[in-house]
Amino acid sequence: MTSLIAFLKKEGLEQVRTGRLVVLGCLFAVLGIMNPAVAKMTPWLLETLSDTLSDNGLQVSSVTVDAMTSWTQFFKNIPMGLIAFVLLESSIFTEEYRSGTLVLALTKGFERYQVVLAKSAILLCLWSVCYWLCFAITCGYNALFWDNTIAQNLAFSAACWWLLGVWVLMLVVLLSCAANANTGILAGTGTILLGTYLIGLFPNIKTCSPLMLLDSAALLSGAARPSSYHTAIAVTILLSAAFAVLGVVMLNRKQL
Repeated sequence: MTSLIAFLKKEGLEQVRTGRLVVLGCLFAVLGIMNPAVAKMTPWLLETLSDTLSDNGLQVSSVTVDAMTSWTQFFKNIPMGLIAFVLLESSIFTEEYRSGTLVLALTKGFERYQVVLAKSAILLCLWSVCYWLCFAITCGYNALFWDNTIAQNLAFSAACWWLLGVWVLMLVVLLSCAANANTGILAGTGTILLGTYLIGLFPNIKTCSPLMLLDSAALLSGAARPSSYHTAIAVTILLSAAFAVLGVVMLNRKQL
């Protein structure tokens, strides 16, 4: 346990030293502000462009925005945050492979499973802080400008998307334990996500696919019920745990 705590501290300091913590914190804070800002500015933008659109034969009717508009924007923007997160953190293992610091840590008594656990914990902790920071900022501004109660199942919808991010990050951990370069990790992540999406096109499989959690925004309008996502949630949790176990197995077999 002492070794694991020491490695967690080391990983946390690495996030601060490399500036990733600051960059990701600022990015998700900006995304949180953008959601209500875009919703608030939409009527003004349409009014500004109305003359130009009218000249092209397009009529612009009055637009009413509310908290639902902002939350819809939240679920459109959060994928960009997850992509940026993966791009920045995909080197969390490979940097140590190249520098040889992981070998040095192992010779000092760290176990390989502790490496996987510590790095996974740091990624999930950082993702949770960034994601819920973005959510809290959007929620605060929406409460200031409008009324959040218009959005149904809001907490459940947000939790679904957070869980999807956990699944993606555990996939990155698994691939990081197998590949030696960022390109392999990113390519593998993209390929598996594409394959999961294509498999999910089959109606009988869609309800079991982790990517069904992408559609959690449908819960806000009442177009979907939380019970429809229970299978996908269970599968996502099981796969995330399986990725962690397989990551430990692969790192144990990896020649550093």
